[in-house]
Amino acid sequence: MANDFVSVIQPGAPKKSGPDGQGKSYPVLPVRDTVLFPHAVLPLTVGRESSIQLIQSLGEDKTILVVAQKDARQDSPEGADLHIVGTRATVHKVVKMPNQSLFVFTEGTERVKLGQFTQGDPFLTAEAEVLDELQPEKSPEFEALQRNVIAQFQEIVSSSSTLSDDLQTIALNIEEPSRLADFIASSLPFLSTIDKQTLLEMGDVKARLEAINSHLAKELEVQQLRNKIQSEVQDSVQQSQRDFYLREQMKAIQKELGEVDETQKDVQELKDKIEAAGMPDEVKKEALKELSRLSRMNPAAADYSLTRNYVEWLAVLPWAKTSAGEVDIAKAKAILDEDHYGLKKVKERILDYLSVRRLKPDMKGPILCFVGPPGVGKTSLGRSIAKALGRKFSRIALGGMHDEAEIRGHRRTYIGALPGQIIQHLKRVEVKDPVFMLDEIDKLGRDFRGDPASALLETLDPEQNNTFRDNYLDQPFDLSKVLFICTANQLDTIPGPLLDRMEIIELTGYTEEEKVNIAERYLIPRQIKENGISEESIEIPTESVALIARHYTREAGVRRLEQLIGTVCRKTARKVAEGVLQPGEKLVVTPEVIHEFLGGIKVRVDTEIAERTKRPGVAVGLAWTPAGGDVLFIEANKMKGKGGFTITGQLGDVMKESIQAALTWVRSNATKIGLDEDVLKDIDLHIHVPAGAIPKDGPSAGVTMATALVSLLTDKPVRPLLAMTGEITLSGNVLPVGGIKEKFLAAKRAGVRDVILPIDVKSNVEEDLTAEQIGDVTIHYATVFEDVLKVALPQTPTDAVQDEEVREEVLAAVE
Repeated sequence: MANDFVSVIQPGAPKKSGPDGQGKSYPVLPVRDTVLFPHAVLPLTVGRESSIQLIQSLGEDKTILVVAQKDARQDSPEGADLHIVGTRATVHKVVKMPNQSLFVFTEGTERVKLGQFTQGDPFLTAEAEVLDELQPEKSPEFEALQRNVIAQFQEIVSSSSTLSDDLQTIALNIEEPSRLADFIASSLPFLSTIDKQTLLEMGDVKARLEAINSHLAKELEVQQLRNKIQSEVQDSVQQSQRDFYLREQMKAIQKELGEVDETQKDVQELKDKIEAAGMPDEVKKEALKELSRLSRMNPAAADYSLTRNYVEWLAVLPWAKTSAGEVDIAKAKAILDEDHYGLKKVKERILDYLSVRRLKPDMKGPILCFVGPPGVGKTSLGRSIAKALGRKFSRIALGGMHDEAEIRGHRRTYIGALPGQIIQHLKRVEVKDPVFMLDEIDKLGRDFRGDPASALLETLDPEQNNTFRDNYLDQPFDLSKVLFICTANQLDTIPGPLLDRMEIIELTGYTEEEKVNIAERYLIPRQIKENGISEESIEIPTESVALIARHYTREAGVRRLEQLIGTVCRKTARKVAEGVLQPGEKLVVTPEVIHEFLGGIKVRVDTEIAERTKRPGVAVGLAWTPAGGDVLFIEANKMKGKGGFTITGQLGDVMKESIQAALTWVRSNATKIGLDEDVLKDIDLHIHVPAGAIPKDGPSAGVTMATALVSLLTDKPVRPLLAMTGEITLSGNVLPVGGIKEKFLAAKRAGVRDVILPIDVKSNVEEDLTAEQIGDVTIHYATVFEDVLKVALPQTPTDAVQDEEVREEVLAAVE
């Protein structure tokens, strides 16, 4: 190339002086299979690390040298790997692409010859000399050459489908021969890189125009030959092909006349849907294969509708369509706070998840599972997450589902076969990244048709669900973009392998204060709207809401509370309809109105505890249920006998063992608690847990049963408004139990003022309960059973008198 260069550029000698002469270095940008001409604007994609550093290092001076590589396969070219002649250019704009490469808009200014390379790392820099051009003398011969070049260029542009017609106008308006030659050379797509580099190195303008004229003439001749060959091929079309074309024309004519064959119309519509679906290549291949089979079938054939349904399912699924945008954490937090009151830890976990999703949009999982009592807002939290993400939401009810095909779909060989619920809901939402709420996952059934919980193992596994295969489709579908959120009331019935795939987020019950806030913010406005009355017609003061929550419901959630508020609103609507409440008149819901609308008090909380613990032998325990926590009364009584022992109340084996352990501790420590060692010799004991029709079991009632026995035998009533939980060992140690938050909130709802807990659950209390939730309740921690007795039973006559005064005060307040 060096020898050719000497002969080609001989007419134009390099400049030796001036600001652009020898001595000044410029950054060198090597390019592959590209040649930039002077006065041409060329966008370049810069992806090499050295080239990116070059562009990023440019200051106010945006001048660079654009030089073509001799070998385009060279990834790290050095000075010897570049052509000697390049173009000095100005960088006008730099755009950063998503793949970290740069899109650079450059404009060539003049030809230059590379001199000495002054830098090799991190990018090349070199001295450059501007090349003079040998301008031709004006003559009829040169003018004829110039006109011929323009005419041939216009003819090529006119016959080309890729070149813009504006190029003809631009070429006609260029008077300078050198610029004309460079413009045409840069506009011709059929010129190779070597041809363009040779034209760039030509300093003689006349020689450059002659070379371009030769290229144009050659291209015109190639076009003429191609047209001739095309004509000959068309003339040699076989009769069958002619018939095919005629049939296609006939179909087009029938379409214009409105006489299109419905079968072929359906096939064409399905083909258009398949092309637009964006499905993977292997799925598209299968879809087109089935469509081709469908087009050859008679519509009356038995398999026609089955095949058509299958192809349509493949065509309408959202293989590539998404709805997710960028996650706005502040907006998501505002939405969660607006839609839900409290639930601080749950909201924090959701915002953590959304933050990771923002930083890593292609993350897998996790599969969230909201566990809690009914009515605490599990499903509505899922809706809020979808709203915060800007995604579509769909709820799949799993309660009572007992057929594996509901998840995986039926095989196509069955009559009435359909895909499973996952694929069906994807079709409804029309995007591949919705939020799916799998409701009541703990209530899945199973029978001879399979186990749906096992079918969910693949669906809810982030490592496997990117190739989820429905039995009906029999093609892999990527579920990794779907955000699955499950809900459950309890975890015991969920199989271990399925539970292992989910991250558990517990939603416990609400305190009375939280219920009141939720009612005033959400429940009351919603019920007023749903029952057709106006806000000017009714006013429910905070005290009245608290009265309903305290004395008409005993639940962890707010579902029953909303039903009662709805009853109040309906009663108000009836008064408006009957004319009892005049327009503009407002009904203030006082306690008297509540008693009129809802009847007498249904739940006597603190009064019930105070009343029932008046006599010795009654203690209040705390229990966990799938519907939240609850208080549990343990009653013990004695009668003359021979040391017999009776247990009633539908107790499970664990609770029976707790009673045996409590009795053994009392008998073995009788002297410590002031009893005769033979105290049980002449009496029979009976321990009963009321609500006998309800089965009860669990390891958390040991200290309560032992306290009831000691209270009975020492004839000391348990202190009023006190509840406890914990297991007891034979040696008197108090063991930790679960469900502390639910049990504590149940105790507070019941009006308890003192709670005894095992010392080992102190960390759970500090983590799960806020100061607002604890309120004025005093928590006592016990290590051994003696610690329980010190708090649960009066230690002095003064304590007994104070306990009686508290009972009378509580009972008198209600009366």
